[in-house]
Amino acid sequence: MQSVDTKSLPENAYKPLKPGETYHPIIPADTQVPEVTFRSVFWGTLFCVIFTIASVYSGLKVGQVMEAAIPISILAIGLARAFPRRSTILENVIITGIGGVSGSVVAGAIFTLPALYILNLDPHPLQSTFICLAGGCLGVLFLIPLRRYFVRDTHGQFPYPEATAITEVLVTGEKGGSQAKLLLQATFISGIYDFFVTTYHVWAEVINFRFIPVVDKIATRAKVVFQFDAVAFILGLGYVMGLRSSMILCAGGVLANFVLVPMIWMIGRNFPDLLVAPGTTPIADMSADQIFRSYVRFIGVGAIATAGIFAIVKSLRVVAGSFGVAMKAFRGGEHAAVERTDRDMSVMSILIGVVLSAIGVAVLFATLGTTPMVVVIGLVLAVFFSFFFTSVAALCIATTARNPVSGMTMLTIIVSSVVLLQFGLSGTTGMFFVMMIAGMVCTALSVSGQTITDLKTGYWLGSTPMRQEGVKFIGVIASAVAAALTIAVLSRVYAFGEAPPGDTRKLLDAPQAAIMKALVEGFMSHDPIPYILFGAGAMVTIMMEMLGVPALIFALGMYLPLYLNSPALAGGILAHYLDKRASRVGGNRGRTIRERGIVIASGLMAGGALGGVLGAAMRLLPDYAESDITTPFYGNAAISQMVSTVGFLGFVWYTWWASQRVPKDS
Repeated sequence: MQSVDTKSLPENAYKPLKPGETYHPIIPADTQVPEVTFRSVFWGTLFCVIFTIASVYSGLKVGQVMEAAIPISILAIGLARAFPRRSTILENVIITGIGGVSGSVVAGAIFTLPALYILNLDPHPLQSTFICLAGGCLGVLFLIPLRRYFVRDTHGQFPYPEATAITEVLVTGEKGGSQAKLLLQATFISGIYDFFVTTYHVWAEVINFRFIPVVDKIATRAKVVFQFDAVAFILGLGYVMGLRSSMILCAGGVLANFVLVPMIWMIGRNFPDLLVAPGTTPIADMSADQIFRSYVRFIGVGAIATAGIFAIVKSLRVVAGSFGVAMKAFRGGEHAAVERTDRDMSVMSILIGVVLSAIGVAVLFATLGTTPMVVVIGLVLAVFFSFFFTSVAALCIATTARNPVSGMTMLTIIVSSVVLLQFGLSGTTGMFFVMMIAGMVCTALSVSGQTITDLKTGYWLGSTPMRQEGVKFIGVIASAVAAALTIAVLSRVYAFGEAPPGDTRKLLDAPQAAIMKALVEGFMSHDPIPYILFGAGAMVTIMMEMLGVPALIFALGMYLPLYLNSPALAGGILAHYLDKRASRVGGNRGRTIRERGIVIASGLMAGGALGGVLGAAMRLLPDYAESDITTPFYGNAAISQMVSTVGFLGFVWYTWWASQRVPKDS
C-alpha cells in the first residue's frame, strides 16, 4: 500500500475551481487503500442497526430523528486506533456511510408507517420492511446519475454543511495535534450545552423576547413573532453554509413569518367565524404558529416542488451526460476509461435495480386486492415522485443540510389521493395504498439526501463512488428490517398519535405520522385541496428564478420554522467577518484562521449532534422527565431567555476568538 498524506485537505477543497484547475483528493485516484473491508462493513452495519432502533423510538416520542452520520464518524475515528492495523480514512468513510443510512430510513418509516397503526390498518412487518426497502433502494439508484453533477461538476458551488463537518472530523482525526484538540474542544463544549438545553429545563432553547412588553404587543396584535433557536449546532451549520446561502434561507423565513402570516391574520380577524380549509379553526382564533402551519407552510411546499422542477430541468443535460459516460464504460466491458474516484455503478446495474424494485412495488400493491390499473397508477406515482424528489433532496442537503421530508411527503399524499380517487380507490384500502406510496417516496428522498452527503465526503477524501454506492444497500436493508420490527414491537406496547377509547397502552405522539394520517383521511373523505396555496408558492419560485436567486434555498426558508433559519444567519455573518479578518491578515496565518473556523464550526455541529443523540437516549429511560433537572429561573421567561442569549453569544465569541488564536505549531 502506498504512503499518502491523509492529514490535510487541498486548499481548493471548498472553493470554486478556476479555469483549467482540477481538484485532487487526499487519496489520489491512482492510489489504492482499503475501503470496503469486513471491518468497515461490520461496524457500519452494527452502528446502523443501533442508531435505527434508538431513532425510531425518539422520533415517535418527540418527532426528532437522530442525525447519525456525524456521531458515527467520530466513533469511527475512535475505533480506528483499536486495531493492530489502524483503519484507513476511506474505511471510516464506509463506516459512516453505512451507519448514516439509519436516520434517513427511520425518517421515511416514522413519518408514514405509524399512520397506518393510527388508522387501525396494522401493516404486517414484511409490508413495512418492504416499503422502507423499496424506497431506500430507489433513493440510492436514482441519485447515482446525479452524483457527477452534484459532487464533481459543481465543485465549490454548494456549501454541503453536513458533509463538510464529517470530512473535517475524519481529516482532523487523522491529523491530530492542535487541530484535533480544537475539534474535540468545540465538540465537547457544544455537546454539553446542547444536551442540557434540549433535554432538561435549564434555560430556554427558543428565544422570542416576548417578555418585553412592546414585542409581546406586536406578536399579539399583528402576529409578527420572531423566534431564535439558540443552540450551537445551528450556529455551526450557518457558518459552514456561508453568508449568502444563510441570508437567502432567512429571507424566505422573513416572507413567510413577517409578511404572509400577518396578512392572512389581518384578513381573518375581520371575519371572526371565517374557517378556511386546510385550517381547522377560524383564522381569527389562530396563533401565528397555527397560521404558519395551516396555510403558509403549504405555500412553502408549492415553492419547494416548483423549485424542484427547475432543478430537474437544469440538471437534465448533466444527467444525460452521466448516462453517456456510464454507457461508454459499459460498452467497453469495464471501468478502465474512468478514474477510480469518478467511477459509479454501471448503468445496467442501476436499470436492473430500478426494474426489480418496481416489480416488487407492483407485487406489494397487488396484495391489497386493487385493480391492475390502480396498481399501475400507484407504481407510476411511487417511481415518479421518488425520482422527482431525489434531485430536490440532493440540492436541499447540498445547500442547507435540511431535507424537506415532511413537506414532500405531504405533497405526495395530496397528489396521490387526488389521482387515485379518480380511479375509484377510497376508504381504508385507499388510505393504505396512499400511505404505502408516501412511505416509499419519503424513504427515497431521505436516503438520497443522506447519500449525496456521503458521496461528497468521499469525493473530498478520495473514495471510490461505486463502492460507496454498493454498501449503501447493506445499510438500507439493515435499517429497513430494524425499523419495521421496532415499530411493530412498539405498536404492541404504545398507541401512536392518539389512544382509542378503552385503550390502556401508553402513548407515543408520533407527530409527523399523525399529520399524515389526518391528511390522507381528509382527502379520502373528499375534503377541499389547497390548490391556491400551492400555486402561490409556485409563483414565488418563478419570481426567484427570474431574479436569479437560488429558489430552492428561499423556498426551504419559507417552509422551515423561523427559529431554525435565524441562528443560521448568525453563523453566516460570523463566517463572513472571520473570512474578511483572515484576508486582512493574509499568508499562512490567514489560511490557518480560515481552517480553524471550519474546524470549530464542524465541532459545534458534531457536538450538537452528539448532544441530541445522548438526549434522545435519555428519553428511552422509563423514569426520564425533562423536569429532572430544573434551574430556579427556568420558568421566568426574561431570565431564562437572557441566559440563553448570553450562551449563544458566548459560542459566537468562542468561534471568533479560538479561530484567531493560532498556536505556534501552525
